[in-house]
Amino acid sequence: MTETSRHFNCEPIITRRQMLQRCGTGLGSMGLASLMASEGLLEQSSGATSARGESPMAPKKSHFPPKAKHVIHIFLNGGASQVDTFDPKPALAKYAGKMLPTQNLRTERKTGASLPSPFKFKKYGESGLEVSELFSELGDCVDDIAFVRSMYTNVPNHEPSLMMMNCGDLIQPRPSMGAWVTYGLGTENQNLPGFVVMCPGGYPITESANWRSAFLPGAYQGTHLDTKHTQIEKLISNIKNKKLSLPEQRHQLDLLQALNRKHQSVRSDESALESRIQSFELAYRMQMQASDVFDITQEPKHIHEMYGSGVHARQLMIARRLVERGVRYVQLWHGAGQPWDNHDEIEKGHRHLAKQCSQPIAALLKDLKQRGLLEDTIVMCGGEFGRTPVVELPTPGANAGKMNGRDHNNHGFTVWLAGGGVKGGQAYGATDEFGFAAVENKVHVHDLQATLLNLLGFDHERLTYRFAGRDFRLTDVHGKVVEELIA
Repeated sequence: MTETSRHFNCEPIITRRQMLQRCGTGLGSMGLASLMASEGLLEQSSGATSARGESPMAPKKSHFPPKAKHVIHIFLNGGASQVDTFDPKPALAKYAGKMLPTQNLRTERKTGASLPSPFKFKKYGESGLEVSELFSELGDCVDDIAFVRSMYTNVPNHEPSLMMMNCGDLIQPRPSMGAWVTYGLGTENQNLPGFVVMCPGGYPITESANWRSAFLPGAYQGTHLDTKHTQIEKLISNIKNKKLSLPEQRHQLDLLQALNRKHQSVRSDESALESRIQSFELAYRMQMQASDVFDITQEPKHIHEMYGSGVHARQLMIARRLVERGVRYVQLWHGAGQPWDNHDEIEKGHRHLAKQCSQPIAALLKDLKQRGLLEDTIVMCGGEFGRTPVVELPTPGANAGKMNGRDHNNHGFTVWLAGGGVKGGQAYGATDEFGFAAVENKVHVHDLQATLLNLLGFDHERLTYRFAGRDFRLTDVHGKVVEELIA
């Protein structure tokens, strides 16, 4: 007699496969019931909600009390030059047009003689930290900033360095920092994405890989917005349903989700299905707040004047409005491609780019501080690497025969942090006298990531996700917290 032909109380005994399928359906129903209850469509019991029934973006506790709750990551993609922005090197002038007394380090292209910075540096604040004229507006904020002048990464190429800075690995598809943070903390506003990415004009290189969730559930992936658009309908496609009211959409979505959960019950290993289900929910909820949060016309005149005009003023103002409403992680890119990648015309290129964002970045720091938001918001600014203190030599098809630019430099560069428990008013670490390589208190990208997670209340070695039989983490098997950066 087979297992399926046994009978008990006139009911057939089910197979193991059928049992698992029905259990899966039950769990899916629990999840649907929780979502419906949160909208007031079902009456929730007073007992605790099952973890499987909660939204993956529900707020969660960190390992220990956090100093920060939000992150705004300003990405100067392409690689801003440290010796022209936040790491002055007057020794370069002594060797102008001459080879340095030390051997040039290996970078992506051939390099030559010393290229002194064409920009003047000035001391600011009680800390007396030096900042280039390119970012003079940040002078009022230096006592809140920690300049990490001893950053280094593995290779001098954009694609792997972007992946390292954002995802903690050069090549393998790993979750981004924003995905790890929202996985660990959830978000405080269920009507908006927990992780928002803004890039005017399109995508940076490696595109959405920079904010992917990889093997983490898809709910933690960044939501990309092209901030060249000012109209909400273009900024967020299909944000408004012109045919159905919110209650009508809710009833329609409940039916759709019930069908989706049933479909998912026999496909529990396909995480993309859960991601799609959650995306439908988020799209519905976003209608309630998205139009408001992205409408900067609500800001008073003096705030607009403080940030200035242009796309960077707009997206930095939006960033403040997002964290103000509980969004966990906001990443702002300078533009499509790699705008700071000035292999020639370093003076013209960097001056133009800094003019676009210097005032708005300073305004963001001041605005967060005056609202009491800087205390629990980390602001991080930098690129995927720096640039050489020596000139890049012309190569066929590149530089147009010009010798006034800098090559990629992974050996030493600067990233700065402010707010969220960061000890400001300091320059941590140092590069050599020419700004080529980190030599004092060296900080690898993994160390920066470990420190960021620490400020958010996480032990970077314990914030893990089991995938393919291994516990993965943002810092892989590396990283140490830089305690000197923490107040």
